[in-house]
Amino acid sequence: MPPAPFDYQPRTRLIYGNGTLARIGELARDLGTRALIVSDPGIVKAGYVDRAAALLREAGLAVEIFGSVRENPSTEDVAACVEVARAFQTDLIIGLGGGSSMDTAKGCNFILTNGGRMHDYWGTGKATKPMLPLIAIPTTSGTGSECQSYALISDAETHVKMACGDPKAAAKVAILDPELSVSQPQRVTVCTGMDALSHALETAVTNKRTSISCLFSKEAFRLCNEGFSRVLKNPNDLEARAMMLLGAAYAGTAIENSMLGAAHSCANPLTAKFHVVHGEAVGVMLPHIIRFNAQDPEIAAVYASYFKGDLAAHMASLLEQAAMPTAISHYGVKEEDLQGLAEMAAKQWTAQFNPRVPSVEDFVALYRAAL
Repeated sequence: MPPAPFDYQPRTRLIYGNGTLARIGELARDLGTRALIVSDPGIVKAGYVDRAAALLREAGLAVEIFGSVRENPSTEDVAACVEVARAFQTDLIIGLGGGSSMDTAKGCNFILTNGGRMHDYWGTGKATKPMLPLIAIPTTSGTGSECQSYALISDAETHVKMACGDPKAAAKVAILDPELSVSQPQRVTVCTGMDALSHALETAVTNKRTSISCLFSKEAFRLCNEGFSRVLKNPNDLEARAMMLLGAAYAGTAIENSMLGAAHSCANPLTAKFHVVHGEAVGVMLPHIIRFNAQDPEIAAVYASYFKGDLAAHMASLLEQAAMPTAISHYGVKEEDLQGLAEMAAKQWTAQFNPRVPSVEDFVALYRAAL
């Protein structure tokens, strides 16, 4: 395939290395004076929020903490964060944690600066006013949200996930400190790791991929594939943690330039209807999506350039190594549920970017293969 046209404009300064959290004060001081840290209870308990707050205060900034982010943040989580940010009169937002914390920070930024509600920003480029500077500090190796201009927020009533993106929402700075990722529980490690792997493989074959995005996709897969296996064997392997963290960021950069595909289209209905954790939902569907896409010889050649052997079988093997379910029946899905799931999957925005755009019937067959 000849290189597709692209317009590559990095928006985020990327700082990577062990101990780089220590630089947060100097970096924040250049961006604002009143910092709101957005995080979740687990990261607060781990002590990372207090450490970041102390470093910020040493640098002369006033600090407020919103530490109650929930997994798969909804419009309710964003509203609660906005209330705290508005009362504090923040001029700098720091997302510290997994994708949920960073997404909530971005969602808060939309509403705080541009008003309205999250539904108003569903899509791309709908923020008309400037937004506050954002520093993103991932503690998991999964979403790559630190390198993206999108916030993924669920409607609190319908549970539909809304991708709200704008160039102004991208982080000004992302700090990748592998030391922050070592304390992840094993379940978080495997779920976020599988998510990062899926990002690397889906971005590699979307119909929006470019020569730039493919560079990031391929290196992301190399780093995450090796790092994931090593972390499963030794959770304290800091070098492997570093590979995973950097790989996830590269995969996030690839998403920003090429979007995602059908594995994510299949995953979101499983999360909405059966409360499957996102990383598990993507992982359980990924081998079947790979087989579906590989029916196109061009896509099969891309997969072959990433992995010498049966890539779908390899991904299924990684699921087994990580003690993750390999069938959606594990979550209570039955044959009679497949049509409804397929209809939801076909409406997901990522479906249009899959190299073979699946019909509802295709999605039914994909879910059935995973049953």
